[in-house]
Amino acid sequence: MGGVGRVLVAVYAVLALAATGRSFYQIATKLDEAPVAYALSALAAVVYIVATIALIRRGRVWYRVAWATLAFEFTGVLVVGVLSVLDPELFPHDTVWSWFGRGYVFIPLVLPALGMWWLAKHRPGASVATSGDLTRTDAA
Repeated sequence: MGGVGRVLVAVYAVLALAATGRSFYQIATKLDEAPVAYALSALAAVVYIVATIALIRRGRVWYRVAWATLAFEFTGVLVVGVLSVLDPELFPHDTVWSWFGRGYVFIPLVLPALGMWWLAKHRPGASVATSGDLTRTDAA
């Protein structure tokens, strides 16, 4: 894995740490103030942890896990983002995905789309033929 893949893994790892720390603190100190928002932040942390691991690991199973986590994350960001805009009272305190990830510079909105694009370009088992693998099929 190189280039964009490494950047994806690094950003997911940072988000996993940030969301885990944030949700742990919120749940430990003020769960009664906004239990849904803090539970969503904890869920986002778990999604980021699983996505990070799935992007690092190789094989078809981990590829599918990566797709599932990124699709779940993108859906979560869109649903929570729309709900937090339409009904701010629903989330009295921000979650990682509130306002489409505004508190995280909208990275939670952009990252899964970028990740799904990268996954589509790097399917397991899809390989580029090298010059030694090509066979000549035309008649000489």
